[in-house]
Amino acid sequence: MTSGSSAFDLPAAGAEAQGGRLKTWQYVLQLIRFRPWLYLALGILETLFFGVFPQIVGWITYSFFNTLTGDAPVSLGIGGLIVLLVVTAIVRVAAIFADVAVYFTFQYNIAALLRKNLFEHVLKRPGAQAVPGSPGEAISRFRDDVNEIAGFMAESLILTGFTLASIIAIVVMLSIDARITLVVLIPLAVVTAVVSLATQKIEKYREASRKAVGDVTDFVGEMFGAVQSVQVATAEERLVGRLRTLNEARRQTGVKDRLFTELLGSVFRNTVTLGTGVILLLSAQGMRAGTFTVGDFALFVYYLGVLTGFTTLIGERWAWYKQAGVSVDRLLVLLPDAPPEALTKHSQVYMRGELPEVPYTPKTVQDRLEALDVAGLTYLYPDSERGVQEVDLHLERGSFTVITGRIGSGKTTLLRALLGLLPKDAGEIRWNGQAVEDPATFFVPPRSAYTAQVPLLFSEPLRDNILMGLPEDRVDLQGAIWQAAMEQDLAELDRGLDTVIGAKGVKLSGGQRQRTAAARMFVRDPELLVFDDLSSALDVDTERILWERLVGTGTPTCLVVSHRRPALRRADWIIVLKDGRVEAEGKLEDLIETCEEMQRLWRGEVEN
Repeated sequence: MTSGSSAFDLPAAGAEAQGGRLKTWQYVLQLIRFRPWLYLALGILETLFFGVFPQIVGWITYSFFNTLTGDAPVSLGIGGLIVLLVVTAIVRVAAIFADVAVYFTFQYNIAALLRKNLFEHVLKRPGAQAVPGSPGEAISRFRDDVNEIAGFMAESLILTGFTLASIIAIVVMLSIDARITLVVLIPLAVVTAVVSLATQKIEKYREASRKAVGDVTDFVGEMFGAVQSVQVATAEERLVGRLRTLNEARRQTGVKDRLFTELLGSVFRNTVTLGTGVILLLSAQGMRAGTFTVGDFALFVYYLGVLTGFTTLIGERWAWYKQAGVSVDRLLVLLPDAPPEALTKHSQVYMRGELPEVPYTPKTVQDRLEALDVAGLTYLYPDSERGVQEVDLHLERGSFTVITGRIGSGKTTLLRALLGLLPKDAGEIRWNGQAVEDPATFFVPPRSAYTAQVPLLFSEPLRDNILMGLPEDRVDLQGAIWQAAMEQDLAELDRGLDTVIGAKGVKLSGGQRQRTAAARMFVRDPELLVFDDLSSALDVDTERILWERLVGTGTPTCLVVSHRRPALRRADWIIVLKDGRVEAEGKLEDLIETCEEMQRLWRGEVEN
């Protein structure tokens, strides 16, 4: 998804409450209420740092120059002023440390809350359609847009300090010389107004830059997930060329965004320089007459920098507020079925202390599977006729059922629709005669466990990849490893179960990754085991051992997608799919005799 429309397309940037969306300020208020005391502490520190300390420094500057020229009515002396300046610097450094601690604590709490809420709702969606569009683009939103909102929340309070400093500056400047103050402030106000009109341009460039970054992230994510396909198609050069094009677009939009931002900054910096010149020209006569001191001049120049910083900050924060609204819209795309307030719903984020224990659900008599019946199961992919239609299944306790068929026949889709990873369009599922209303929440351990074609492993120790939070003392970890025929592999690993297996299990072979996923299923002791081509990376002997051990451990009920002969020979019942429908079903010997599709699959004449 690198160009054109996508499932991630947004409403207009900064759009307010439409279709249930709250206004941006309402989301901001909800986030403030999440950590109000941290926000208050941050506001006090920001006010001290940007509002109070500048006044002290300004007064010291004013007094220093007036002391040098003998215009100070009351003076601490040069030495006293230097001591006061040093003390102020020390206190300011201490305030910086406190401010940084509160700043990042607040920012990380906000980011953690947003990501937790996103994950919570994403995980409730059908597993095969957890996010609209590609995972790469979703990751970009989890990272960049959450950081955008959290950063705005933490930075917004700087404006309170600058506001206080600017009000004091204007009052003091007017009290010293109203004419010079107005002459300096009027051009500054005009420049500020002009720059404010450029806000839409800022939004346009920043949104284009963000989209370009998202396109690159999306493409890289898809590229890493399709390495084998790219190699088979010898499309490496085209892939690199496409990546180069996307990066060039990102570079151009980034340069435009940065150039425009620097241009606005340059306007304000030059305004300070011009303002200083104006002050110097207008104050010359007052200095001769003794009504405008060198200290007054130094204070005016100092305050001019404060006021310019304030006006710059107003424009920047307003643009950032609008950009935060864009980021809210981008995140809400990930929550299509959730209420608008779900994004900022308050809950524990566990930034400190012990993490909560993963709940352990022991198997009970009510979880026991006697029979699983599926009638008329149908799922068609949007805007296509691909999928599965009117599939019936009947699994008895302890049976070993294999689903087979050529590539594209609907085998994986059938499993996903059955387990709720895809929302079925029609059909009925019954567990021991009772209707299963929500397959996604029902087909979980200890009732059912599932391993996909490509097992998902993490860069954690092998033990953690198998247990996934289960208490080791309440499960049979060694038994699961034996069932998965992994005991020999385990002995060859440097640190055994404590071996960190790398991202996606990169330190393991393909067969070891599949058997690790199998052990993860076995350790949960589920009633129904669902395998999607589990043994595709196993040698014949290892596959035979795995199936023999599985069948010999009691009465597990297995639903297996496979085209491999060891699995087909082991099957009590085989279902042959073709073009999303059941072509035939029965025992292996009967299907080889009566089903042309099965004959071709058995002889390897079609891809499967």
